[in-house]
Amino acid sequence: MEFEKNIPQMKTRSDVQAEQTRFILKVYNWMAGGLVTTGVIAYAAANSETVLNILLSNRLIPIALIIAQFALVIALAGWVMKMSAKMAALLFFGYAILTGLTFSFIFLAYTNSSIASTFVITAGTFGAMSLYGATTKKDLSSWGSFLFMGLIGIIIASVVNIFLHSSMLSWVVSCIGVLVFTGLTAYDTQKILRMNIIGNEGTEEDTKEAIRGALTLYLDFINLFLMLLRLMGDRR
Repeated sequence: MEFEKNIPQMKTRSDVQAEQTRFILKVYNWMAGGLVTTGVIAYAAANSETVLNILLSNRLIPIALIIAQFALVIALAGWVMKMSAKMAALLFFGYAILTGLTFSFIFLAYTNSSIASTFVITAGTFGAMSLYGATTKKDLSSWGSFLFMGLIGIIIASVVNIFLHSSMLSWVVSCIGVLVFTGLTAYDTQKILRMNIIGNEGTEEDTKEAIRGALTLYLDFINLFLMLLRLMGDRR
């Protein structure tokens, strides 16, 4: 497999498996930290009259938050390996905080119980597909082009629906989104493992690789959650 190019010859198969397990757990830990940060910020903001008043005081504020999120994602995805590990961590948690602020509106639109149940379903689905991606012997790289086309289709349809306000199109986009982000979870997990450089344990490079992988899986998780929430969530 492709990741074997990064394996020093003296490493045994058990050494490689142990290193891959260590690395993916590090990725999961960073991702979990981001999700917890987002959840805490979202819940706290939704239950703070002061914060809500600020967020709702100007229609440009939510737009500014979204633009800031895009900027941080682009910075992390494109230049994470060129910055220090501390800066990468700062940007990662900064993104998680901004996402938490935008997610605070979810608590205004959906019931707490449906948010909780959707989160549990998302976690179960994500966990199963990520485990599959980490353990399967099948090469999932062939999924990439199909998943990318599906992602582009979702973006285009979502933009079009801003003007159409079609509930049917929204439902179709959400269904396709669930399939796409479920597939991306497995695909990205395998890709992250293949990018891991054996022997980098404890280095800044290892931490930055883990943060980059955590951001990828974090995005898969929250987008899968949003798609499922649109399908299953109970509106207030």
